[in-house]
Amino acid sequence: MSDLRELYQEVILDHYKHPRNRGTLEQCSKSADGFNPLCGDRITVELEIDDGRIADIRFEGSGCAISMASASMMTEAVKGLTEKEAKQLFADFRRLVTGEAGVEEVDLGKLAVFAGVRDYPTRVKCATLTWHTLSNAIEGRVESARTEGE
Repeated sequence: MSDLRELYQEVILDHYKHPRNRGTLEQCSKSADGFNPLCGDRITVELEIDDGRIADIRFEGSGCAISMASASMMTEAVKGLTEKEAKQLFADFRRLVTGEAGVEEVDLGKLAVFAGVRDYPTRVKCATLTWHTLSNAIEGRVESARTEGE
């Protein structure tokens, strides 16, 4: 097994078994729900926005290891970013997992371990659900985020 594949499995499992930023916020500025009808993954993302920055973020939900690990890693990656920076990070993440960009073309840090999902189209939806939900929260959309268009 390649080193990248082993790292991928190790990081995904760690975030799945020990999710970061799971729970609810006392002071929630924005929130959104997401649902992947293909596999049943459900997610809620809550944001505390302070002066245009994501001061804090939490998620709740249930789903597969990819979905929950993506939620955990996303919360770590966007905390402290501006809303605009978070949306750009989502765009770069989406380009990576859909195969539109290679690992060397986008600077995603630890999120690069998700490059492997591009080989499994149904897993792309699992990896991006939480990001679509984050985008809906930032934009104030009330409809549930979905992944049918991935």
